[in-house]
Amino acid sequence: MNTPLSSARRAMLMTLAGLAAGGAQAQSAAWPNRTVRMVIAFPPGGPTDIVSRVIAQQLSVQLGQSVVVDNKPGAGGNIAAELVAKAPADGYTVFYNTSAIVIGPALYSKVNYDTLKDFTPVALTASVPLVLVVNPQLPVRSLADFVAYARANPGRLNYSSSGTGTITHLASAMLSAQLQLQTQHVPYKGSAPGLVDLASGQTQFMTDTMNTVLPYVRDGRLRALGVASARRSSLLPDVPTLGETLPGFEAAAWQGVVVPTGTPADIVSRLNQELNKALQNPEVRAKLAAQGTDIHGGTAAEYGEYIRTEMPRWANAVRISGAKAE
Repeated sequence: MNTPLSSARRAMLMTLAGLAAGGAQAQSAAWPNRTVRMVIAFPPGGPTDIVSRVIAQQLSVQLGQSVVVDNKPGAGGNIAAELVAKAPADGYTVFYNTSAIVIGPALYSKVNYDTLKDFTPVALTASVPLVLVVNPQLPVRSLADFVAYARANPGRLNYSSSGTGTITHLASAMLSAQLQLQTQHVPYKGSAPGLVDLASGQTQFMTDTMNTVLPYVRDGRLRALGVASARRSSLLPDVPTLGETLPGFEAAAWQGVVVPTGTPADIVSRLNQELNKALQNPEVRAKLAAQGTDIHGGTAAEYGEYIRTEMPRWANAVRISGAKAE
């Protein structure tokens, strides 16, 4: 029965619902009105951390609100990914992700997130070519020397990585598999501690990103044997590409930004615009270029498609390399 009281209550409920919807729209339109947390899956000093802080600093200037980098290392990036996947979809928690979000599901028997369902892509930001580096006490000066030495000393070469399941792990595993070398993996929580142990001789080689190995190569703490890019790098012009000895071998650590699924479309669009603007900033470009970083950008849809095409490629790479993690 439709009484005057029930009609009034219905009207009141409809009014409250309208106010709530309007409030949500206003909150979305006002984004950001407080600090934005940019989660990364690796510790300070690593390749992802270096690039993310350059971008976060510029975003802070553009948005008029602090964009704070929050380092959550461990489990090949899975800890950070799960944290962001379960975070409120309000634009105040963003994930500065790496290729780990497509490698992890293929490498680990179980991950607590779904790359395609739990994240909304925002933009592909950058990629950094990998470099094969060795401890300078190792009696090798080329990839051919390295292969000969490894085959003469099976099982005696250990390689650092920034963590099980990261591209630095997978690239060295793939390299060892393709060259039929018996090597041992030593995972670290980030590139920085892995490089320190490599320089001190605790491990013998590593395939890590250009921006993190450059200081070590330039001061002689490490020796570069090859760059895993299609062309030689202007930052290491005398170092050949790995493809010159091992045709077709290429590997780069790509990076981008995703947010939890359900984040309002206008916030995703605004964040995409601001990221593209930041990547075109001359100071940002100069800082990233000095580290050997290739700058990208583009639409959210393009990044989504890129992630979808990378997933089967890296799943196949994991299968070929034989790398697995629990």
